[in-house]
Amino acid sequence: MINEDGYVPAAELAQRNGVRFPNESIEYRQARDALLAEEIELRRHIERVAAQRRALPPGGIVKKHYQFISPDGPLDFADLFDDKESLLVYSFMFGPERTRPCPMCTCLLSALEGEVLDIEQRMAIAVVARSPIDRLIDFKRERGWRNLPLYSDPAGEYSRDYRALGPGGSDDAAVNVFTRRDGMIRHFWGEEMGPVTADPGQDPRGAPDLMPLWTILDMTPEGRARDWYPKLSYGRT
Repeated sequence: MINEDGYVPAAELAQRNGVRFPNESIEYRQARDALLAEEIELRRHIERVAAQRRALPPGGIVKKHYQFISPDGPLDFADLFDDKESLLVYSFMFGPERTRPCPMCTCLLSALEGEVLDIEQRMAIAVVARSPIDRLIDFKRERGWRNLPLYSDPAGEYSRDYRALGPGGSDDAAVNVFTRRDGMIRHFWGEEMGPVTADPGQDPRGAPDLMPLWTILDMTPEGRARDWYPKLSYGRT
């Protein structure tokens, strides 16, 4: 049987799957097959959302002359693209007023560190913070990051325009994707979810969720505890 979307119903695929684990009960298998059907539907929904995102009309043109500081000196916004047509910019909550950077941002960036070389096969990536570049380099060295490209936004103009500064001038995390087509740079997509869009009792995370940590914790009986937050250090050497 094929449904109106052209797919075999998820519940039927779950029944066809036939996976069994040692000593599982009938009740466990029934519940697991029901969960599998939902996981199939989730995968399909993720694909639909990704297709809808790709189909967005052209975003706003980047008209301002944003300038960043790299370890090698000043760069224009277009330089962040290198030879790619798409660019992801992560705004790192590490402004000059902070004694230490945001642990949550650091957790995410530590995960991305291992993926940078793969990401750069398809698109450019830049991590932007308002702290001076020397401070960013020192922290990069402290964390053992080798691949993450860090840039300083000393004027804060990019950070202000693309939602990386809160109403009171405080840091905020932001994810934005830009495109360069025929020499024109446009904003393509930006993460917009937050406290206003959160459901009751849930963390106001974005979707897609960029942090592998939460995906891993969601596979456990304990889940992502509401009273737990990543730290910069856990006392291990």
